[in-house]
Amino acid sequence: MRLSVIGCGYVGLVTGACLAEAGHEVVCTDIDRDRIAKLQAGGVPIYEEHLEEILASARKAGRISYTAVAGEAIRAGEAIFICVGTPPKESGEADLSAIDHVARQIAAEAKTPKLVIEKSTVPARTGLELSRALSAYSRNSNIKFRVASNPEFLREGTAVGDFFHPDRIVVGVEDPSSAAELREIYRPILEKSFRCPVHDGACPAGQKAEFLVTTISSAELIKHACNSFLALKISYANVIADLCEKIGANVEEVTRAMGLDPRIGGQFLNAGLGYGGFCFPKDVQAFIYLAAKVGVDFDILKAAERVNKQRIERFFEKIHQALWVVKGKRIAVLGLAFKANTDDIRFAPALEVVKGLLQEGAIVHTTDPEAMSRTKALFPELHYHEDPYDALRDADAALICTEWDSFRKLDWQRAGGLMARKLVIDGRNLYSPQEMRNLGFEYYSFGRE
Repeated sequence: MRLSVIGCGYVGLVTGACLAEAGHEVVCTDIDRDRIAKLQAGGVPIYEEHLEEILASARKAGRISYTAVAGEAIRAGEAIFICVGTPPKESGEADLSAIDHVARQIAAEAKTPKLVIEKSTVPARTGLELSRALSAYSRNSNIKFRVASNPEFLREGTAVGDFFHPDRIVVGVEDPSSAAELREIYRPILEKSFRCPVHDGACPAGQKAEFLVTTISSAELIKHACNSFLALKISYANVIADLCEKIGANVEEVTRAMGLDPRIGGQFLNAGLGYGGFCFPKDVQAFIYLAAKVGVDFDILKAAERVNKQRIERFFEKIHQALWVVKGKRIAVLGLAFKANTDDIRFAPALEVVKGLLQEGAIVHTTDPEAMSRTKALFPELHYHEDPYDALRDADAALICTEWDSFRKLDWQRAGGLMARKLVIDGRNLYSPQEMRNLGFEYYSFGRE
């Protein structure tokens, strides 16, 4: 099929690349002309594992192209995926101005009927407003638009694998023909009928993805419900960690036992600095706002948000307990991205840590495998190092803020010999407390003795 993708960010670019790799003809557009120019030149503006090779493969096969002219992309596709940002307002409400702008563009530029698919995370009832906008701004009453919701469940760092091997594909539709068209779009993935670059060959058998057809409002609600529940699990684990510290228990022993219960599961029960990134914080806020708007008090989610905001304060309590005075101290911050395997620093807990250290007068040296170039624009005063051992040299303390595997594998015996003081404050519980102490380190983490 001929498909268009509007928005070439983390969701849009992965969606376009993967649909092209699955055999469709895809045209991508974005308001950022520099981003489009980079893509047209063969570059990749974001870091995501396997994305570069998939884009190269799709480009070589002639199945993906880019244009800075939105009208060209709109006219090219039988179906259009909207993948633009929906950032939070100060109130927590999702800012849907980009969705509205795209709707007006589609209505003005389309010359043939289109299936318009919400891929952006939006609050319930957005589909209704999108349909109204398309109808209101259309210049040709003979052109019909159908609206569908197709929420994404892509985790940054594993987004390509998640797209090719989903556990479910949710489509919210108004009519059977839209469901049938979306099923055809995803047929190569549902049937695993293409060469999968993630596994260097045929897709593994595994569990077959469920193609779930719902109403549009249900599909819109599903995404927020999922992300908010996962955020709730993270905050729950962090409260358990605080309790463990007070009574001398080990949070990892507690959460491991919890996770073995199939009704609970072990994912997202990791204590530490809390959740960040662009999805969880804004989706929790948007869900709280939506609930309040219709008269539902989402107290449990408000508490999860409050717990998450307190994690930085808890981390600084450990920093002050260990260092006493922060001013003038050389601090190594390991990790800037909000999670491993991405260069995304939006709402990253590490940046809140950096901000606090600078306010207290620390000299901050930092390293991250992918996120330093993005961070330099926000914090030019930091000292950046490609080699983590250079960041650790002469440091009074090392702060672990992102769970990169390369940090997990650091040689701390070597690092200890470089540091001014053998002190590690681990915001991601990467290391064994006993092993670190055996190496002569003062070691602090969350919820563990």
